[in-house]
Amino acid sequence: MGHRLSKITTRTGDGGETGLGDGSRVRKDSPRVAALGEIDELNSAIGVLLAEPIPEVIRESLEGVQHDLFDLGGDVSIPGRATMTAGQVERLEALLEALNAGLPRLKEFILPGGTRAASLAHLARTVCRRAERSLVALSSSEEVADAGRIYLNRLSDLLFVLGRVLNREGGGDDVLWQQGKNR
Repeated sequence: MGHRLSKITTRTGDGGETGLGDGSRVRKDSPRVAALGEIDELNSAIGVLLAEPIPEVIRESLEGVQHDLFDLGGDVSIPGRATMTAGQVERLEALLEALNAGLPRLKEFILPGGTRAASLAHLARTVCRRAERSLVALSSSEEVADAGRIYLNRLSDLLFVLGRVLNREGGGDDVLWQQGKNR
């Protein structure tokens, strides 16, 4: 890593621009910076979920995800960089399949809720979907490697399943949507 932060307040962004990992400067409202912000917010949402008491296997997996998201942020911060791998996506898929295998088959839509940990997993899922949309938007004007976008797609699926798993771990169940309940 080339640039370590030794001084946090630099004032270099006061004019509405920020530096990318390659040293170039872009406006803070650019699609690239928006995607970086969404990935950062996702990582923070996962950090909040990790503050909850959750099973150790889930904790370890989410800590790994946080490192992957920093890898992805590094890729997005340097135009043309692509270090995310199919192996990172495959790791998510394997975990997703293992966790989903122990859940009852869904017959109804579920609402985001239940236990606090499950609710935080659902919140992280929605932030993940937004980060994915930002990466797709960036790819309409600049080249973006596929692995990061695919990773976010799988991660949102994993976070959905984690919401279901964490509800069961907390002694609850899925919160089922009841169409027209309040008509």
